[in-house]
Amino acid sequence: MSPTYQSTSRTVKAGGLALHHHVAGPADAPVVIMLHGGGPGASGWSNFGANLPHFAGRFRTLLVDLPCYGRSDKPEPDCDYFTFSARAVVALMDELGIDSAHFIGNSLGGGTAVRIALDHPDRVSKLLLMGPGGISLNLFSADPTEGIKRLFEFSLAPEPTRTAMRTFLTTLVHDPAVVTDALVEERYAQAIDPEARLGNARMAAAFTKWPEDTLLWREAHRITQPVLLTWGREDRVNPVDGAFLALKTIPDARLHVFPRCGHWAQTEAAAEFNRLATDFFLHP
Repeated sequence: MSPTYQSTSRTVKAGGLALHHHVAGPADAPVVIMLHGGGPGASGWSNFGANLPHFAGRFRTLLVDLPCYGRSDKPEPDCDYFTFSARAVVALMDELGIDSAHFIGNSLGGGTAVRIALDHPDRVSKLLLMGPGGISLNLFSADPTEGIKRLFEFSLAPEPTRTAMRTFLTTLVHDPAVVTDALVEERYAQAIDPEARLGNARMAAAFTKWPEDTLLWREAHRITQPVLLTWGREDRVNPVDGAFLALKTIPDARLHVFPRCGHWAQTEAAAEFNRLATDFFLHP
């Protein structure tokens, strides 16, 4: 039976926070922890729910709602967000008895995964990053990027609209047909929830308060684990030129670029992404 939202949903207290996550797959299999991207209405399930059946057939797979997102607590961070969320994920691993895991980190979740690898290297086996935040540095593309501008427009609007949500989601993909009416409605309903808006505001405030600590590319040379950088060639949030500094400085890094693909490789190139990640995690 394919894993469903309800059958895989769990919440545990870890590090003083209630952390919601989904778990599926054999208990004795290697562990893969997936960390979602940011943006209105984001969660572990919204980012990776469609990929879970594939990974759960091979790994004990966790989709985590990062602090301030989904059904996890939405506290006010006391440090930069990457460090704060990294501590929360490590606390969750402690609570679940997970010594180490492979990580998949998309965008915001990529920055969290990198911070875990830097601060808790023994907890990370291999690292797959998808258009990650923090570790990328745009060499040619303008900042802020189109996707970040649309994100700000939605998040800062006094009354966010479905049209603004569709505009933002469309910047995440190469093929606009991926952004269906159902997807817009699902993400919009989650995003306008008062608790979700509070979480988003607190996450954003942490980036504003500790901006220097989010520049993870300055520490990329310290990452010792095997790293697979993955990017959509048409990424309009974190453009592909942002990959090159990380590729150059991380000692054991390789790069895979998906053609005709935006920021959501796990969706637009799902079969190739699933195969690539599985091969990377299972083979030396």
